[in-house]
Amino acid sequence: MASAVSLLLLSSPRPLHRAAPSLLRPRLPLLTRTPSAATPRPRLLAAPPRANNDNSDAVGAADRLVAAAAYLYPFLDGAHHGRFVVAQYPFFNAVLSPLAPAARLFHSSPLTPFLLFVTLYFAVVRNQQAFSRFVRFNAMQAVALDVLLIVPDLLAQSFAPSGAGIGLDIFMSAENTVFLFLLVCLVYGSGACLLGIVPRLPIVADAAERQVM
Repeated sequence: MASAVSLLLLSSPRPLHRAAPSLLRPRLPLLTRTPSAATPRPRLLAAPPRANNDNSDAVGAADRLVAAAAYLYPFLDGAHHGRFVVAQYPFFNAVLSPLAPAARLFHSSPLTPFLLFVTLYFAVVRNQQAFSRFVRFNAMQAVALDVLLIVPDLLAQSFAPSGAGIGLDIFMSAENTVFLFLLVCLVYGSGACLLGIVPRLPIVADAAERQVM
């Protein structure tokens, strides 16, 4: 976890078969009935309406905001992996500067990340009465994404190079990849939620689906 805000800134149906040839038909005349007024004509049933897969109108504005905000949690928790890319490309400072207040609040106490984890999982993901499935699914994706950060955090602490060289280049590339992945997840996840679309993040979407069934 980052310890300073600067790390954040740094199918048509089948055709019917043709009728049998007339030579194969019986020679007896067919009895025909003339329709009478008392005999009601069958009516064709209308085809059922097609299901609408676009559920964006069914998601309320409050649900969109809560679901979008959930993706801030894993990003802020792993923003320290972007210290190299922010130092190399200062453009990211301007892009990430609106998140500075949220970063300061996130790192105001060492217990804040843990409390947010407990709140998202137990108060949102497991709370079917208070939150819709849309919110719970996105919150679970954010939680699962944060759990995945344990792997790069451990690797960074265990194999951080002490000096310049090819080891440092590999380490910087790995850190930049983690940061950019988190940034893409934040932009895609939050943007889709604000539009009322369910985003499916790689790696964590199936796990989140099982948790909110």
